[in-house]
Amino acid sequence: MIMLVQFPIEPFNTAVRNGTIGETMHRILEATKPETAYFTEREGHRGGIFVVNLDSPSDVARLAEPWFLSFNATVEFRIAMTAEDLGRADLGALGKKWT
Repeated sequence: MIMLVQFPIEPFNTAVRNGTIGETMHRILEATKPETAYFTEREGHRGGIFVVNLDSPSDVARLAEPWFLSFNATVEFRIAMTAEDLGRADLGALGKKWT
């Protein structure tokens, strides 16, 4: 899954100013263990793009709550497939079935 996180200005600015941002981000990343983490701008706000694995739908809470509770962030999830996943989808058979 791709997890998109967007941080509001506050409380993020306060965490930067008081020096707690690094520790908080480190704790969240250690707990959620994304495969990849990118930090970027999202719609004019600080944000992050993370590749994460979900074994169960209940993992959404484990992955999103640290961002919600620490930063009042918004979190969105997008399904992502590797090339191998797409190959297993057997698009040829689906095409024949639905045309």
